[in-house]
Amino acid sequence: MSITEAARGRAAALSALSALITVVSVCAGDAIARSFPFGPRTRAVNDLGNQFVPYHARLWDVLHGRADGGALVNWQSGYGTSFLPDIGTYVSSPFALLVALFPRDAIDLAVYVITVLKMAAAAAAMTVLLRALREGGSRWWAAGLLGSAYALCGWAVTEAVYNPMWMDGLVAFPLLCLVGEWARTGRHRVLGPVIVAVAWAANFYTAYMATLGAGLVLLLRLLTDDASPSVRARLGVLLRAAGTTLLGIGLAAPVLAVVFLGSTHAYPGWRREFAPAGWADVLARALPATYSFFTPAVFLGTGGLLLAGTLLFNRAAPRRERRAWTLLVVAVAVSMQWGPTHLVWHVFATPNGSPYRQTFVLAGVLVIAAWISLSYGWPGRRALLGGTGVVALLAVGAATSSRITSWTYPLVVAGVAATVGAVLLARRAEGRFPSRARRNPARPAFEERGLGRSPSFGKGRVGESPAGLARGVLVLSAALLLIGAQVAQAAVTTAYADRQRLAKLDDYAPWGDRQQAQADAVAEADGWPAYRTEPGREQTTANDPLTVGGQGAAYYSSHTPDVLTRTLAALGAGWTSNGRAVQSLDNPVTDALFSVGARVRMPRDPHHSWSRPDARKVTVTRAAVPQLVTVRPPGPEPRFGASPFHNQEKLLGARVYSLPRTALRGATLTAACPAGSGVFLWAPGFSGTARLGRGGTPTELRGSVPARRAAMQPLGAAGDDGRVVIRLKGAGAGKLPRESVGCLDLDRLADAVDGLRSGGATSVRVTDNGVRAALPPGARGTAVFAMPRITGWSCRTDGAKARPADSYLGLVAVPLDGRTSAVTCDFTPPGLRIGGLAGGLSLLVLIAVGVLPRVLSRLPSRRRRSHTKTSPEDHRLVARTA
Repeated sequence: MSITEAARGRAAALSALSALITVVSVCAGDAIARSFPFGPRTRAVNDLGNQFVPYHARLWDVLHGRADGGALVNWQSGYGTSFLPDIGTYVSSPFALLVALFPRDAIDLAVYVITVLKMAAAAAAMTVLLRALREGGSRWWAAGLLGSAYALCGWAVTEAVYNPMWMDGLVAFPLLCLVGEWARTGRHRVLGPVIVAVAWAANFYTAYMATLGAGLVLLLRLLTDDASPSVRARLGVLLRAAGTTLLGIGLAAPVLAVVFLGSTHAYPGWRREFAPAGWADVLARALPATYSFFTPAVFLGTGGLLLAGTLLFNRAAPRRERRAWTLLVVAVAVSMQWGPTHLVWHVFATPNGSPYRQTFVLAGVLVIAAWISLSYGWPGRRALLGGTGVVALLAVGAATSSRITSWTYPLVVAGVAATVGAVLLARRAEGRFPSRARRNPARPAFEERGLGRSPSFGKGRVGESPAGLARGVLVLSAALLLIGAQVAQAAVTTAYADRQRLAKLDDYAPWGDRQQAQADAVAEADGWPAYRTEPGREQTTANDPLTVGGQGAAYYSSHTPDVLTRTLAALGAGWTSNGRAVQSLDNPVTDALFSVGARVRMPRDPHHSWSRPDARKVTVTRAAVPQLVTVRPPGPEPRFGASPFHNQEKLLGARVYSLPRTALRGATLTAACPAGSGVFLWAPGFSGTARLGRGGTPTELRGSVPARRAAMQPLGAAGDDGRVVIRLKGAGAGKLPRESVGCLDLDRLADAVDGLRSGGATSVRVTDNGVRAALPPGARGTAVFAMPRITGWSCRTDGAKARPADSYLGLVAVPLDGRTSAVTCDFTPPGLRIGGLAGGLSLLVLIAVGVLPRVLSRLPSRRRRSHTKTSPEDHRLVARTA
């Protein structure tokens, strides 16, 4: 085996070791907490259960050809929404494709495995980066431990672990730093932009933060690098790095443009102001076994912190590097606490949720600082005392924080002891049994570059000297101490965070019998596109249609269209997440409006703490509904008002409700409805239960405007005497709207539905990105499509030129002149064309960058050959001269 092959094999083994330590630590922590998949406790908290698992399920369906719609249109959610922005936000990571290898009912396990693999990849990438920054001599193996420390930082194991898309940023930071190194040395001009493109396409949000961090690292490298002394040379490196970054972003433009414009058309959602955490809490989060949602999780493991702290005191390292890296660590930490720089880190908008999403960059810079110190030699006593003092100061500064637990300080003390002991053992090994590089001055270059024979971890070769074996034992002991401390602290921190998340955040059950029964019921009733099948009002997550199938109203995304939220809200739908999570609406009028011909009704999810016991079985109700495309008569478009009952009638084109006067006395609401009519309650701000009469079934409403909005609810049928008594139990009864009770005449509704069916489309064909409807002869007025008029729909009649779709009370509409026989509407996500153009141009530039230098490098050699070629006259002249 050649020296180069041996070096590559050792580098691969080191990266694999780093990844293995990461995987073992995370899995051990989850097993200790008895968290899925190692125990009965779910890990699907907040957006993990509400968004990431459902979107991976949708990706599975798309990859296996089982989805309603494709990459452009998602027919399963929100009555038809754009899917490409969601792909770019939630499942555009290359790792997400691994979901296709798992069974459909193991989607939770698939997401867990993908998340852990991302952490393992981050560990391996950081290991490669550290060795690229400095080889480290005989301390090369410590790069693997620091790589795992980075991947197991508190940000990863407590926050990003339930936001898997953020993990792509964890992988991106070391890779982008590596791209910066290539720009500094003028290498890999094609691979660099490709890595930038993959990072930004995988998750642009954390890639942006990783790019800022990598830029800071590159600047520091240039300032401390004597190999590029001139200002001109350094500016050239910065220009190369900027060009590489811009080219990579251009390659990712087809995804980025769609995601950006999708966000501009989304419902506003939350707005928050940044409030920095107290410094005691910030320092506490650098220690093991702590948790808090609104503080930066800087935990690295005490070993990583201590080694980073040794840099300033390690005289073996150049003074300029010691000061520069220390200053960078402090600057990044302070920038997280200052409002203006906080906004810079977060794309100039304070996020909803954790305000410290850039913490992984600080963890990466700390790990690099630790490696810079180690690469110049094992820290001596002065440096060890300095590093221990840094950890002690952190511990003392965090003493007043309520984040400190009974596990924190014992783990800190044990970690410091293990790290100091490991460093002393390693120094003893180098002092008493120097490596070949130190014994043979002719070979230090090989040893420093990792190309020579380095000490093994205690494995003696045939003929190995006793001194070599002893040295190997000491080095192996040091490595085991560091690995043991890292694994123990990371596992305990992971387990503690698992428990705390379940106690503090909303959680959702993994795939089980309930979801399987719901999916089976939906599949049996499914008749798409002849009619929609609604998976049900009693949802398991906010994205049930993605998980269990069907074509429902529920939809939760960062890109929930503004028009969808406002249209469904006007019709009486509810929401959570301040309007970003639109809920299904159990109402026969809206079912008719959106062609919902089958509705699954489920018992309440027993996993939710607010749910009461529910003995109901899974049922499916069916109804005759119009096609997806109906025709409204000529006339001006109506406008929505304040009453959802009237709004439903306007969109239906018929009067079907009577709205009685109501009286509220205490917690009892009374009204009078026609005998046998359906009674519906509209109480968007009420949170509690509503019961019709004494024997009615309690119906839950969860309203807390603006965060939560309760949907219009059916309560039952009015009795023969028409007297309606609704008993309320909860908060917000005094804020009921004036027209809070609607009495639905089912006969009138049936007549209105018959009219829409008889005058609507004669046939409808649905594709992955459009709808085509054949119309009855002489159709006049407006063709209304039962899907929200989101930006991107364009329509044409017969063979006419396509134009942007019109809107009819928030739905896609096309005017008809009586001569139209067919209407076709196609969807193109906003930004796809301009993004595709930018991506195509960037690809041409990348090809030019990769090909032209090779072509140009060959041209001079050909010219030289042509100029130096001797002619017969030259040969004769030489002969005569001789």
